[in-house]
Amino acid sequence: MHKYLIFISAIILLASCSSKEAVKTQQVVEQKAETVLSDNSEKCQEGFLPAPEWSKNAVLYEVNVRQYSKAGTFKAVENDLDRLQEMGIDILWLMPIHPIGEKERKGTEGSYYSVKDYRDVDPSYGTIEDLKSLVNATHNRNMYLIIDWVANHSSWDNYLIKEHPEWYTLKDGKMVPPVDDWSDVADLNFEEEGLQNYMADAMDFWVKECNIDGFRCDVAEMVPMEFWTKVKKQLDKTKQVFMLAEGENPELHQHGFHMTYSWEFHHLMNKVAKGEKNANDIRAYFYRSDEKYNDCDYRLNFTSNHDENSWNGTVFERMGDAAECFAALSYAVPGMPLIYSGQEAPLKKRLEFFEKDVIDWNGYSWAPNYKLWNRLKHEHKAMWNGEYGGEIEFVDCTKSDKVLLFKRISGDDVVFGMFNLSNERQIIETKDPTLDLKMGQNRFDLEPWQYYIFAD
Repeated sequence: MHKYLIFISAIILLASCSSKEAVKTQQVVEQKAETVLSDNSEKCQEGFLPAPEWSKNAVLYEVNVRQYSKAGTFKAVENDLDRLQEMGIDILWLMPIHPIGEKERKGTEGSYYSVKDYRDVDPSYGTIEDLKSLVNATHNRNMYLIIDWVANHSSWDNYLIKEHPEWYTLKDGKMVPPVDDWSDVADLNFEEEGLQNYMADAMDFWVKECNIDGFRCDVAEMVPMEFWTKVKKQLDKTKQVFMLAEGENPELHQHGFHMTYSWEFHHLMNKVAKGEKNANDIRAYFYRSDEKYNDCDYRLNFTSNHDENSWNGTVFERMGDAAECFAALSYAVPGMPLIYSGQEAPLKKRLEFFEKDVIDWNGYSWAPNYKLWNRLKHEHKAMWNGEYGGEIEFVDCTKSDKVLLFKRISGDDVVFGMFNLSNERQIIETKDPTLDLKMGQNRFDLEPWQYYIFAD
């Protein structure tokens, strides 16, 4: 079935009533595209610098440097920046850039998360100078770059093993991995103040040396909260960085993190796609989130990432025909959307984790979808992140267990979302006078997994 994006812009209205551009996707109705600026700089975390202003309507893109290109280098990523900028990407997150351990290595190439040296880059990616060039090129395009940080464990051949064996966790007198299956890494013991100081200085090194803009912190909940407090205060003295925790504990936001993972929402979307949950479960999730998180807490929404793709399957394996619907939903609801390398292709294979496995870019056939969603995110304040955007307000409609209907309002900017979260056609009636007036109707016929985003 062919579906369409419908644009009704204020400029085009001067010449005609409407204009239609056909793209193979779902419907989005936009009545004006007017950038709204915010002077909101209120601190959300006592004692820490707030999230940088540039993050308020940002979209995050995860870069798997190894698999991004045949070359698998920083330079190859830099050469693709114009395309990413055109698509509307704001923040690049580079998966771990450090040399990968060889001792107890898994596979031929090893895990990105087995760090051999915290102050160097893996030679297969290039040099520190190449990384600096990538950061500068990113900044020249008004984009930003954060790097992955693996504080919880190191490779077995990291020089710290010999120089500071007291910094590692011991069991029966022997160093151990943090999890049995993570046999290629050794667990670090953050009860050691020396380790905390070393790790904080190493993170600060990359901010000072390469001018990066923040960190995505791996398994953040496996590291003591007190360490994150310490490191964020040290980093704040150097630069106002952005901090993303791979974790869902609300307490992380009180220890220097601006954004946490929406793992529960991700798994819930997978279950709805399989028919195991429904739209009512999505509503319940957001009600719970409102109780657990503050308005200023950013949440990361995603349909895929490096772990999900490699270990649990592509979005098409997990979500089937609902993949596009949930990608759009991750933009429409509160939170910052994440795009994993290749999702704009779209990526239809599981990338090998420990081997070279280059992405098949497939003509970037989903790039127009992401470009439109990114533009909506940038231009409509109701869709912005955290306290900058509008809260989600659910709207009554018939078939409420099948169809998710909601609005987000910020000032005079109003965005409605209507998502058929089922594999069956749904005919619904809405019960919101504003939406009914805006659309000139209150009855909608939705195909399986069809959605609308009505941006005011």
